[in-house]
Amino acid sequence: MPKIAQTPPRLEAVPAPNDGWKMLLKKEVLRFWRVAFQTIAAPVLTAVLYLLIFGHVMSDRVQVYPGVSYVAFLVPGLVMMSMLQNAFANSASSLVQSKIMGNLVFVLLTPLGPWHWFIAYVGAAILRGLLVGTGVYVITLFYAPAQAAAPVWIFVFALLGTTMMGVLGLLAGLWADKFDQMAVFQNFVVMPMTFLAGVFYSIHSLPGVWQQLSHFNPFFYMIDGFRYGFFGVSDVSPWLSLAVAGGSCLGMAVLTLHLLKIGYKLRG
Repeated sequence: MPKIAQTPPRLEAVPAPNDGWKMLLKKEVLRFWRVAFQTIAAPVLTAVLYLLIFGHVMSDRVQVYPGVSYVAFLVPGLVMMSMLQNAFANSASSLVQSKIMGNLVFVLLTPLGPWHWFIAYVGAAILRGLLVGTGVYVITLFYAPAQAAAPVWIFVFALLGTTMMGVLGLLAGLWADKFDQMAVFQNFVVMPMTFLAGVFYSIHSLPGVWQQLSHFNPFFYMIDGFRYGFFGVSDVSPWLSLAVAGGSCLGMAVLTLHLLKIGYKLRG
């Protein structure tokens, strides 16, 4: 009898499970947690050194807000600066490292969608940023009394700031193909914008031109809004800071999700 040709089975893509992002998030968290001395403890030590040096030199010479010592003024700025820099570093370095080592292909082979990638990488960045920020704040309690005039604002800006920088780090990781490119992004974009955002000073102490330029720096609004949560005073309205920081975060999130969807620099 003649053999009947059999049609080969049709291959269909398997949809990603709704909780598939949890495994990728766990991987990203374990990545920085296994070297916590480097990723958590070292940034805390760096921030404390800033506090000791600037606090010692300027404590008797500068008073930014009435009734607030300069050391106390420094604390929110250093906490937020540490959170921003480490949230950025976590998502950016993770993606670039995966590209260089070649293990990114194993994530690409999974049926995870853009939202899964986004939640996992940004979620791990938020967690690392908050851990570092908490560590810095706990250590600074030995040098300045605890203050929290508006705790809700502290939480809102801490979460918003780490989210924004986690997204920016993911965006930088998509663009960069090697550590040199990521270092350029961090050293010429993130670091200057962070240090010029009012961490160590109030923008009202700057000349007029530099005051105006500071208002174009979204990092300034995150630090200023965060500081408002501690002292109840700030250089600009916390609602304006929330609007600018939130709008910047949303814009970068939309762009990053689009790049993840089209596989920008991920699929060769």
